[in-house]
Amino acid sequence: MPATARRLAIFQESVIREMTRLANQHGSINLAQGFPDFDPPAELIEALERSARGPFHQYAITWGAPRFRQALAAKIARFGGPQLDPDRNLVVTCGSTEAMMVAMMTACEPGDKVVVFSPFYENYAADAILSGAEPIYVALRPPHFDFDPEELRRAFAQKPKALVLCNPSNPCGKVFTREELLFLLDLAREHDAFVLTDEVYEHIVYAPHRHIPFATLPGAEERTLTCGSLSKTYSITGWRLGYVAASERIIAQAKKVHDFLTVGAAAPLQEAAVTALEFPDSYYDQLLADYTRKRDLLLGYLAQTGLDYTIPQGAYYTLVDISPLGFADDRTAAEEITRTIGVTGVPGSSFFREPVHRYLRLHFAKKDETLHRAGERLAAKLRR
Repeated sequence: MPATARRLAIFQESVIREMTRLANQHGSINLAQGFPDFDPPAELIEALERSARGPFHQYAITWGAPRFRQALAAKIARFGGPQLDPDRNLVVTCGSTEAMMVAMMTACEPGDKVVVFSPFYENYAADAILSGAEPIYVALRPPHFDFDPEELRRAFAQKPKALVLCNPSNPCGKVFTREELLFLLDLAREHDAFVLTDEVYEHIVYAPHRHIPFATLPGAEERTLTCGSLSKTYSITGWRLGYVAASERIIAQAKKVHDFLTVGAAAPLQEAAVTALEFPDSYYDQLLADYTRKRDLLLGYLAQTGLDYTIPQGAYYTLVDISPLGFADDRTAAEEITRTIGVTGVPGSSFFREPVHRYLRLHFAKKDETLHRAGERLAAKLRR
């Protein structure tokens, strides 16, 4: 029998999706996989119903339906992003997962190196390896998840083709400062590298922190591929609508990669999502207020346990230090807490390149009543 590709031997099934199955098996509250248990805005559901009755059931233009790209470019500019030409600077993808793969394959040749901060969302290293590139890992150091400038300089001395930047960061919730971003940009310029940014949590940033789109830094546009998504902002993770934004030179190549990967994102969903992209500013104010409340609600229960945990600056995750509980490792802890307490998180080691086995990642993109139930269980059973 012929052998399958050797590069796949190092991959395992997504730990996040595996924990969701374990939660379903035990009837546990799933704070592992980051999707809401509440509906999108009613106006968006109504727009989907209208779209389903409209003439949008065949292929849209491969790189995105015109109305969607126009609305997306306008929304990006409205919130301080770069001024984008809908026809020349955007590719609409099947979620940010495809967007990151398109960006990686557009930027990198087989044999190139890619800098990845650790902890990292599990797809980044996989995207590099599947593209034939080699990840170089640079640690973000707890509890504030800052990077060591000298360690980063040493990584860039290896002449990487690109840096992956998740901002705000999943899983640690870090929001990079302007000074940090300028330092990254200086290194990218010095070594002529691309910066591939994942900015899907751009509207979930807690005061006093502020999200700065990397492409808006002086001179960054020509080397930045920005990956975004509608999933988190509008609570539509199942719609799989994402995008890559970049200069015309880069997007011309990204269109080719996207075309051969997926042809195009779902036409009816793009049409419906125009409604979301045209929501007033008040929608985003309420979104942040809701997530701020949810963050404080879950963290309030975690404070009762006596365990240490991170206070996210952005996104909707916290890392809980479960090392005082006496488990052999975080994987065992995640499974046991699922079975005996009925709350499921993700073992933090799945996000770290370093041997870090003391964290459990929990998310709070849930109804308040769900968070109360989860919090009460954790506070009652894990109290130190």
